[in-house]
Amino acid sequence: MTFGALALLALLLADDTLSGRVVDPDGHAVAGATVVVVELHRVALTRTDGRFHFADIPTGSYTVSVRRLGSAPLARPVTVSGPTTLDLTLERTSVWVEPVTVTATRAPLDVLSSPLPTEALSEDRLRRAQSVSLAHALAELPGINALTTGQQIGKPVIRGLAGPRVLVLEDGGRLEDYSWSDEDGPSVDARLAQRVELIRGPASVLYGSDALGGVVNVIPEELPDANGGPRATRTGFEISGASNNTELEGVARVEGASGGWGWRLFGIGRFASSLHTPAGELDNTGFSALSGEAAVGTRGARGSTTLRYTRYGGEFKLLEAEGPATGETGGPERKLSDDRVQLAGDYLLGGVRLETKAQWQRHSLIEVSDTATSPSGAPLEGTAFDLLLNTLTVDVLAHHTLGTRVRGILGASGFYQTNDTRGRIPLVPDARVRSAAVFAFEEAGLGRVSVLAGGRIDRRRLTADSNAALGVPDETRDYTALSGTLGVVYRPAAAVALTANLGRAWRAPTLFELFSNGPHLGEARYEIGDPGLEPEAGTNLDAGVRWQGARVRVELAGYRNAIGRFIYITPTDSFVHVTPTDSLRAYRYQHANAQLLGGEAAVEVEVAAPLTLRARADAVRGTNRATNEPLPLVPPARAALGAELHGTGLSWADRAYAGAEVEAATRQTRLDPLDIPTGGYTLLNLSAGFVRPLLGRICHVDLAVRNATNVSYRSFLSRYKEFALDPGRNVVLRLSLGE
Repeated sequence: MTFGALALLALLLADDTLSGRVVDPDGHAVAGATVVVVELHRVALTRTDGRFHFADIPTGSYTVSVRRLGSAPLARPVTVSGPTTLDLTLERTSVWVEPVTVTATRAPLDVLSSPLPTEALSEDRLRRAQSVSLAHALAELPGINALTTGQQIGKPVIRGLAGPRVLVLEDGGRLEDYSWSDEDGPSVDARLAQRVELIRGPASVLYGSDALGGVVNVIPEELPDANGGPRATRTGFEISGASNNTELEGVARVEGASGGWGWRLFGIGRFASSLHTPAGELDNTGFSALSGEAAVGTRGARGSTTLRYTRYGGEFKLLEAEGPATGETGGPERKLSDDRVQLAGDYLLGGVRLETKAQWQRHSLIEVSDTATSPSGAPLEGTAFDLLLNTLTVDVLAHHTLGTRVRGILGASGFYQTNDTRGRIPLVPDARVRSAAVFAFEEAGLGRVSVLAGGRIDRRRLTADSNAALGVPDETRDYTALSGTLGVVYRPAAAVALTANLGRAWRAPTLFELFSNGPHLGEARYEIGDPGLEPEAGTNLDAGVRWQGARVRVELAGYRNAIGRFIYITPTDSFVHVTPTDSLRAYRYQHANAQLLGGEAAVEVEVAAPLTLRARADAVRGTNRATNEPLPLVPPARAALGAELHGTGLSWADRAYAGAEVEAATRQTRLDPLDIPTGGYTLLNLSAGFVRPLLGRICHVDLAVRNATNVSYRSFLSRYKEFALDPGRNVVLRLSLGE
């Protein structure tokens, strides 16, 4: 017997192992499936016979997930005690949801057992979305819109709330940015994600301030795991191009594992020229971006540690608020640089799983625009503002169980943040923020009913330095906030869930809402803050129905979100001179009670083996309770209907698909005084693609045609809507090669 065979036999006979086989519905082995022990971040690939094996799995209860493109992902609970076997069957179906969410409770949870509506974009759907902006990729989900500045910058809008009211995470760590600005979106590239999970609704009890409207969690793929086998290295490459703005993208990834270590290098480069609408080119709307990550991690019998560096940066050109002057070329430009270092660990200490995260983030935002005039009258460009945000965050979570019915989390979080204001326009003063919180979240299973409840207390201190240009003295603000949630899930059948949730969330005022006193040239207005603003507090009631069958998926949800001290900006009758000849209207931040009512619906039906029909719709109504006027920038009602043909085992491809979707947005008739009305519109989007071997690798080819009929329209949530159409037809082709 060879040494390798003896080693394998020793592994199979060792204590605390988990092994099994993955098959399809016909009992045939599924090779190349990724099996993950979620809590331990352990990874195995099935062999040609469909088998997988994990060594050194400590005794305990875990969640095992299985993924393979072309099949619905699967998750199963397993209790490991000595040698344990788990056999799994992957279904070939186009109607499925991500089986587990880790964002809804900060621990693996069956999606049907979440009291709050959750949604996810898988790796396959993210690749098909083919978007530089995370918000644009998410906008195809019910209840999610994008507040856009062209195609390259977008902010997620969840149930009518955006900016500092939507918290964006990367692998559970907060992403801090200048969310006051429409031109500063989440600093994360969706192509770095294995999946993106969302919570529609408040989640401050788990994540603190800003999780008032919802949470977006960008989750990277687990690092490779040698699993006691030989050293392994894998590579992957992508190239893509888009017709509308001549966008080019290149992606390269190399990763490997040896012993207990795994590592990955991932780089993404993009370049695009100006956008085109049916009416012509939008000058000065191109961009260039360079993003990537480097990660290394180790896994052992009692836990794992991962160190990850992520960068997101680029130069994004902006269409001027009133369009460029006659004969003028170029215009303002945003220079963004975001660097993050995250150290994450999971450790088993007796019956407790201790999860730790520490992250440092450096976020730089610079605007270059016309700041002076030459003696000849030509505009001179210079740095208008230069902002630098440094943030250190720390989270410690203790995951525990009480018997077989109760499990939960005890946690503590804290962060320290500094803001440095540089450049000609100060915008806000230099400032520091300190915050600390403790929370508890518990889940109890009572037969067909499960109850989830939690509470949290946050303490925050904001210290702002005096700034003569802004007229701000030294300022200190202290905030104490209580958050809570109570949710109930009733499962009348295994595939059906009835849910209800009552949650309370909060948001601290931003520096700009408190202390701004200067021109916001991108919006052509002079903004004045209110130092007396108090934190927003929202109370949300949510109810829903979910049905996940073999060929049908249905979700219906409705909500009422009452927000106390809702902060908004409103115009005044005053004008402020920013140059001897130019003046801007003054806008002031105020607060009032507000209410948002709305709902979402989504249906997927596999009519026959090759055909799936999809439909979704959402609507929200926002009202300022003090003035009885609509809230600003609340998205109009919309609906979409799509169909997709798909097949497997074809003579020319392993898998192939072709689809079409018609999306219709109504005209928003409930307008805030700041809103600019736009008409309704209907868009046709097409997609097609296939997977087949090429050069010894797995090749994915994806084609997307957006706005296929080249409709002239203006999105209500576009920053350019006052003076420019939205982009016209765009054909995007992507080629991916992996192992």
